[in-house]
Amino acid sequence: MYQPGIALHPGPVPATDVLGTARDEQPGDVLLFQRCHWCGTAMYQRLLCPVCQGSDLRTESSTGSGIVRHSSVIHRNTPAARNVSLIEMTEGFTVRGRVMGSPATIHSGDRVQLSTAQDPVRRQPVFQLVDGPYGGWG
Repeated sequence: MYQPGIALHPGPVPATDVLGTARDEQPGDVLLFQRCHWCGTAMYQRLLCPVCQGSDLRTESSTGSGIVRHSSVIHRNTPAARNVSLIEMTEGFTVRGRVMGSPATIHSGDRVQLSTAQDPVRRQPVFQLVDGPYGGWG
């Protein structure tokens, strides 16, 4: 039951969008994600927690490091082939983005680091390989 005078939220939230861009500033290289206040699940661009359906989500900054879980080569609507990858971030959420480099050299298990939080054309995060293909195993 709602009771006036009881604050459930810690305070005002800064005016930023999900990609870490302050509404009055230029885009930064910070990837923001949400974490559920009730169960602690990390997620990217969600309105409700996928685990407990809670709506009390707090915004946090990602370290920007992750692992490629799946990568596909796309040939449509573009003059050259490009990749679309699912990146599992160290915080526990998964984000769809692009990894720089030749699409054929990007494989599952590659370690990546955030390069740009928002590609100007596709509006997705852009990552770069760390330690080369296969995380330095090859």
